[in-house]
Amino acid sequence: MATSIGMMDGAYFVGRNEILTWINNRLHLNLSRIEEAASGAVQCQMMDMTYPGVVPMSKVNFDAKTEYDMIQNYKVLQEVFTKLKIPKRIEVNRLVKGRPLDNLEFLQWLKRYCDSVNGGIMNENYNPVERRRKGGKDRSSKSLKSSKSLPANTLNISGSGETHTLSPNKACVPKQLRPNKGAGVANSTAEVQALSKQVTDLKLSVEILEKERDFYFAKLRDVEILCQAAELENDPVSVAIKMILYAADANESALDEAQEYLNQILNSVEAEEETEA
Repeated sequence: MATSIGMMDGAYFVGRNEILTWINNRLHLNLSRIEEAASGAVQCQMMDMTYPGVVPMSKVNFDAKTEYDMIQNYKVLQEVFTKLKIPKRIEVNRLVKGRPLDNLEFLQWLKRYCDSVNGGIMNENYNPVERRRKGGKDRSSKSLKSSKSLPANTLNISGSGETHTLSPNKACVPKQLRPNKGAGVANSTAEVQALSKQVTDLKLSVEILEKERDFYFAKLRDVEILCQAAELENDPVSVAIKMILYAADANESALDEAQEYLNQILNSVEAEEETEA
């Protein structure tokens, strides 16, 4: 079971794009960033899909924005873990901060765990959208992101509390809302803002990738330091690990070479034991 997987397990090398695809496909969502799952609602529903009926979905708040509401979701998740006897500690205080790496690590573990149950086979009878409606609140299946704004073709008449959908037929559009000579300038401004947002998103993606790189590099560095310890430096396993770490040619499989080295050591030990016998 994946409840006690180590930090160097393959589960923690699953990229954020794969994690997001996994979440969106299974729960019929449209998340674009790992931190959008920081509220804990996604994690609750993944467990609900894995163990139908175990999670009290009426207590899960998919619209959670404050840390208080997010903590309530994680309390539900922790109760489910306790009920299922899953010895996984949930770092709630770190997760609710929305830091990408903290949430990515937890989701990587969650994916590994869910995949370990029934071979990761999805329950075809599970309706994620319907399950999110439990508790009498219809929560959007498209995104967990809150949207205070109305759709692009909807107008909120200030002070009236009413909304009106704008028709593509110009005759149905109020005169004061029809395009004027300044529309071109407005469109240009909108394009600049859209491009600026794309640049900001790209910068954020680069920052996340750099943090992921630093995270995994630090883990590999820890392994290297351990293998360099005096009492382990000449240990066959340590030597094999360093052969992989120090491989210069990325196109050549250092794993095969390391395995061959270990096999030679093993055969040598077996030969010596037979001789002594």
